[in-house]
Amino acid sequence: MADDVPSNASETHRSVELEGAEALRLLGSVSLGRIVFTRLALPAIRPVNHVLVDGEIVIRTHGDATLTRYTQQNGDEGAVVAYEADAIDPATHLGWSVVVTGYARLVTDPRELARYRTLLRPWVSKRMDHAVRISPELVTGVRLTAVGPSPSA
Repeated sequence: MADDVPSNASETHRSVELEGAEALRLLGSVSLGRIVFTRLALPAIRPVNHVLVDGEIVIRTHGDATLTRYTQQNGDEGAVVAYEADAIDPATHLGWSVVVTGYARLVTDPRELARYRTLLRPWVSKRMDHAVRISPELVTGVRLTAVGPSPSA
């Protein structure tokens, strides 16, 4: 292998921690993420589409969904969840990933539900009459960037 060719990706990439506000901005720039919640005392992960509204993540769901039942069981206190979204190029391995941990609560106000119906269209052909709002408590993120050439190169 030539001296100027990196032997692995760790020599050409670095991970940079994101500030909370920047992480939320990036999360709001994409429409797909993954929600993590507890099902039968184990973690369950579902891909969902979302919108970011006033710093909170909103997803739509249906009455039979495990997530809907999970948030209903926890009432006003909310259900602890994690939410992850990313944009990482499969060819270059550059991009970012954001993880939000917080409390998920069912949206019950009819005006808010109507607003979220206009902002967020389900990707599946199932009636989505419910919305879940995630209030972030902990926001973390990383940006995967390329390492520039060394000054001696």
